[in-house]
Amino acid sequence: MHHRLFRFALLSLVVLSSEAFAISNSVGISRQQYGESIAYDMNASGQIAAVIKEKNGTPHAVFYDKGQLIKLELPGETESEAKHINDRGEVIGYSKIGNIASAFIRDRNHHQQEIGTLGGPNSCGVAINDEGVATGFADTVDGDWHAFLYTPGEALKDLGTLGGKVSYAGGINNQGQVAGTATTEDGSRHAFLYDKTTGMKDLGTLGGRYSSATGINDQGVVVGTAETKDRRWHAFVHDGKQMIDLGEKIGYGDSFATGINKEGHVVGIVDLADIRYTFVWRDNKITMHPSGKSLYLTNAINNAGQVIGASYDHGLNAATMPSNAIPFVDLGGSKILGFNLLVVLMALLMAIYRKRLKGLFFQDRPFFGA
Repeated sequence: MHHRLFRFALLSLVVLSSEAFAISNSVGISRQQYGESIAYDMNASGQIAAVIKEKNGTPHAVFYDKGQLIKLELPGETESEAKHINDRGEVIGYSKIGNIASAFIRDRNHHQQEIGTLGGPNSCGVAINDEGVATGFADTVDGDWHAFLYTPGEALKDLGTLGGKVSYAGGINNQGQVAGTATTEDGSRHAFLYDKTTGMKDLGTLGGRYSSATGINDQGVVVGTAETKDRRWHAFVHDGKQMIDLGEKIGYGDSFATGINKEGHVVGIVDLADIRYTFVWRDNKITMHPSGKSLYLTNAINNAGQVIGASYDHGLNAATMPSNAIPFVDLGGSKILGFNLLVVLMALLMAIYRKRLKGLFFQDRPFFGA
């Protein structure tokens, strides 16, 4: 009985230690077999759009589902990337043959929908909604990159700019609204929201010259990063009326929002001189996770509350993290809780150990003083 309790307590210590010091979970793409990997998105079924990188750094798009990895490249491709996946399992990204990049939509069986271009040779797919409507950017006849809207069976729609020459898409929702970045007449880059009824709307900045939108949810809430008056970068949420400064709520570093889900939960990264953090904003509260204990890259958050990206351990590993994870805080937070539990378990171990020693010492010995 004591041996079983002893083994259970030791096992509990191992499990508790691993839980206390790592809150991200590798999706299971073997670095030894495939090289470094980054997860870009995960749908409601747990299917993942990811990229694996060969030793020479060449990226290749993959579809990953319940331990099965399927490379999505077609014959002749020299590189490819998968950027987003919808609930139908359709992956959008781009592939290159030589120096020409082409946007693609593919499923796990390599069935492909051609997206086309805006008159130039190149295009890149960025995001796709559950109806198969997609967005990205492509070069025009003049050689300028413009954001586009793709509807199956129709030609690409050029979304234009904010008066400048360039625009890029960052995300699309199930209403077909697009968020992205476009240049203004003076050459500044501003976040935009595109709606087919109102066109492209300038979302402004946080007092600086630049902003960029990276995600949008089905309520039309946009996230991204913007420059402040003092030339810092702050993550933002635009609720349709105003730009909310998340960087001010975080309080330090340069912050970049990278994703938002239907609940309005926002994820991103915070860079300081000597460390990177993953941040989660949910229920009007910011939680910070040091990258060594969580994700190093955050690319999205799905409607199940999973943050998708990559952890870092001598290389990038595709990984996820629950958005409600308790943050690791040195000498505080979950570490104190974990430490207290460790103390209790150690006390249990000592009690068991002492009892065993006492039994061994008095076994087969006369009872003095009887």
